[in-house]
Amino acid sequence: MLLLSRSTIAGLLSLDDYRNIVEEVFRRHAEGASFEPALAHVDADEGEFHIKAGGLRGATPYFAAKVNGGFFQNRARYGLPNIQGLILLSRADNGTPLAVMDSGEITTQRTGAATAVAAKYLAKQDSRVCLVCGCGNQGRIQLRALACVLPLERVFAWSRDKERAAAYSSSMTEELGIPVVPSAEIASALRESDVLITCTPSRTPFIHRADVPPGLFIAAVGSDSPAKQELDADLVAASKIVTDLTGQAVHVGETHHAIAAGLLKAGQVHAELGDVVAGKRPGRVDSKEVIIFDSTGTAMQDVASAAVVYEKACELGVGSEWNPI
Repeated sequence: MLLLSRSTIAGLLSLDDYRNIVEEVFRRHAEGASFEPALAHVDADEGEFHIKAGGLRGATPYFAAKVNGGFFQNRARYGLPNIQGLILLSRADNGTPLAVMDSGEITTQRTGAATAVAAKYLAKQDSRVCLVCGCGNQGRIQLRALACVLPLERVFAWSRDKERAAAYSSSMTEELGIPVVPSAEIASALRESDVLITCTPSRTPFIHRADVPPGLFIAAVGSDSPAKQELDADLVAASKIVTDLTGQAVHVGETHHAIAAGLLKAGQVHAELGDVVAGKRPGRVDSKEVIIFDSTGTAMQDVASAAVVYEKACELGVGSEWNPI
């Protein structure tokens, strides 16, 4: 069995690689190539754990189980990542464990890649202004990924921590060559935006229906556990909803909160992203419709990415061998 560290994984695939992997796995899911996924959530005293598991059929069928801990005071208190964990990759035809790998790099990259894929199909293709709410590592990868598929010319950055928003704006401006400016007010930035990305651990909605302009594409990334919420339920219920997995979003995503509030039924979700990618359901059909991509993070993204990482590591002869028997 192969052991792969975060630093080793980081050198194996590009963001474009992850984007292609994620688009393909959503298409394959819509065509029936994925196993029924499993999701578990466990609250801890200072944070939470997510357990996601799933598999893919193919010439070499793969299964992966990921355990991630989310402890959002880690960086400030201990200098540790706020999110950390492991992925176990196995063959899905005989159960043989193939690799254990750090989950951080894969989780970050595949989440950003999913937003890029969703924007390709759901955002106005002339979208030039974006508001990013959440200026941590995920906020960085989200903007990098979005800039690959949309002609962005200006970006607003918002965080409850104004110093973090300023640092994010400075570094992303330099990296992307696009003006990124900190915004103290969400509502005023939204009025000028074509795209909104939310990637915070908020448990209280801070994006409200009254502030959202027509035609906005929203990538709602932060609500990946039952208590997290970034969008008000009225906004979700009034929008066109595309989920990564509807069966998951009705339990942990923004869709979940709108259903719990009695404003939406699961059958009113427009589509899963895979159905749009595969051409089974339309994406954007009107420049004025508000579309929400409810991105809760899926096991199929993890297993597809982990499988390519494993195959690339074997090809290059990197990682450490370990015999668990």
